[in-house]
Amino acid sequence: MNKAELIDAMATGAGLSKADAKKALDAFVSSTTDALKRGERVALVGFGSFSVSTRSARKGRNPQTGKEISIPAKKVVKFKTGADLSKGVK
Repeated sequence: MNKAELIDAMATGAGLSKADAKKALDAFVSSTTDALKRGERVALVGFGSFSVSTRSARKGRNPQTGKEISIPAKKVVKFKTGADLSKGVK
């Protein structure tokens, strides 16, 4: 499902216009991004939670040359599914 299909599904499911569903989805993505930038955790009970984790710097290998490279530390977004979502997928 891509973004346009998700907007259609949201509009149908909630009885909204596609424009309103797009605004709602964009607001959700923006709010979630802002919260994660601040280091906060975003939890949707039953669906799952988004959080930020830090990966430490490490050594790796270039697969083409085999030469050792250093991979810098970085922040990554993690998503952990909620119980209802996990049950619904099974």
